Amino acid sequence: MLNQLQPVRLRTRLKRLEARDVPGPGTKRPARLHALDGTRLVAALMVVAYHYTARGGGWPTPVREMFPGTFRLSAYGYLGVQLFFLISGFVICMSAWNRPVKAFFVSRVVRLYPAYWFAVIATTITVAVVPGGRRHLPWNDVLTNMTMLQQAFWVPHVDAVYWTLFTELRFYLLFVLVAWWGLTYKRVLLFCCVWGAATLVVAKAPPGPLRMLLIPEYSWFFIAGMAFYLMYRFRPNLMLFGIVGICFCASLAPTIDEFKHLTPFLGRRAAWPVIVVLAAFFGMMALIATGRLSRVQWRWLPVLGALTYPLYLLHQVIGWELIGYFAPRELVSPWGLVGVLVLGMLVLSYLVNKLVEKPLGDYLKRGLAQL
Repeated sequence: MLNQLQPVRLRTRLKRLEARDVPGPGTKRPARLHALDGTRLVAALMVVAYHYTARGGGWPTPVREMFPGTFRLSAYGYLGVQLFFLISGFVICMSAWNRPVKAFFVSRVVRLYPAYWFAVIATTITVAVVPGGRRHLPWNDVLTNMTMLQQAFWVPHVDAVYWTLFTELRFYLLFVLVAWWGLTYKRVLLFCCVWGAATLVVAKAPPGPLRMLLIPEYSWFFIAGMAFYLMYRFRPNLMLFGIVGICFCASLAPTIDEFKHLTPFLGRRAAWPVIVVLAAFFGMMALIATGRLSRVQWRWLPVLGALTYPLYLLHQVIGWELIGYFAPRELVSPWGLVGVLVLGMLVLSYLVNKLVEKPLGDYLKRGLAQL
């Protein structure tokens, strides 16, 4: 009789644990994932290397000739955006868990807008001040950029890298539906499956509101990021690994299409490194999700991780403007100029984090908390 009751008690215990969203027995997670900060920095530096030594705006001669060896690698640096989306799926799920929708909304506003507003203003001023550079947008377009919704209104970006922010906002809009319902293992798992199925339906559909909302070009990365977080919180299982595997395979087609669209800018290149790089991204996230990198506790990683968002926002147009001004004068070598730019952008990003993001973020948080 006792032996018959034990399985029933075990099932009841597991259901209670799941209902309370508590990880399984013996699961102890660190307060902060330092390895995730390092991965975020890698993604940002990949994009910076791509824009400075592969896409190469501002250089007086073709960048392929100036950095022939580096070009072979940095030409794939744009894939850092896909890594950002993977991380975002993980982090957004983690930050929204056990929090009301209002707190999630406030956290996203506080995280995204202070550095973004500064970047829009700083980039606009740089374009206006640096002689011989590009023309800045009309002021009404600059003001529309301050909303972060300019892409929805077909208004040009102050800096082209802002397109990823609109993609993030669409992910938040979808995710807030399940957050409002209440985040549990089963509900997030259901959301992953439903979004994946909807992506298949609209993948080849013509442009329209539904396609824009579902983000079929990048949805697989967000879905995989959420599945990785479920692994991290509830331990891995065959279902979650299956979702991640499907996301990896399904993400290859739109990513290779994007690779082909960049051929006019970067020339003909082998496509197989795209698969290798994406596999490395998924492998790194798997190590984080399964706790293999939990021992990485270097204190400087969170500091560098905090620089990635302002670095991403500031580096492209401002960097290209400075390259276009200084490179023809040959005051330093091309590599010297790239090194100074990267170091300068990191210092500027640190100052933005300390002097803009934190104080303005605290002000916004206090104000929005009163709504």
